[in-house]
Amino acid sequence: MLDPSQFSLFLAAAFFLAVTPGPGIFYVAARTLSGGRPEGIASSFGNGLGGMFHVLAGSLGVSAIVLASAELFTVLKFVGAAYLVWMGVRTFLSARHDALTALSGRTPPPVGTSRAFREGMMVEALNPKTAAFFLAFIPQFVDLTGNVALQFVMLGSISVALNTLADIVVAFAAGRIRESATARPNLIRRLREGSGGAMVLLGVGLALAKRPTN
Repeated sequence: MLDPSQFSLFLAAAFFLAVTPGPGIFYVAARTLSGGRPEGIASSFGNGLGGMFHVLAGSLGVSAIVLASAELFTVLKFVGAAYLVWMGVRTFLSARHDALTALSGRTPPPVGTSRAFREGMMVEALNPKTAAFFLAFIPQFVDLTGNVALQFVMLGSISVALNTLADIVVAFAAGRIRESATARPNLIRRLREGSGGAMVLLGVGLALAKRPTN
């Protein structure tokens, strides 16, 4: 049974971590600025599903196996880093392309909510640092006398829900910026380029990350 005071501490820590900018938040912001609020919200739920992948894997011990194996961790790390860098570069270049398209009087086609959802899921699922976070953070609040796996899933689900809520808030905020800046396409372009650049930097940081050790 979870101790109420420990649970309150967990909620406070999980909330703080949820509002800390990461790959998911930057992708949601870029997706919203590009395709509008529906795409941003879809990518938020995609991030949530990707986070649940790590929660379920952690409860089954799969994440622990990956983190314990230098080879598996390195493979996942570089795949995730390459995906983030690719998404960041594509976001940066598409921002410039869409700006030129708008200047020519045409409307850039949206990527659609389905694709935004899938890409958001991949951004989170391919991040081994998320697995490391869950395995390092959640066990501190688990009652070892109870069902550890069930508690892990419950606390992980709460953390993912808070992360998704933060992403949705970002989607609404970016949506308002997009609506208020429709007459200033250069501002939208710079914001999207900034989000793309942030994803590239996060990808490089992930590539340089070391495997957590006990």
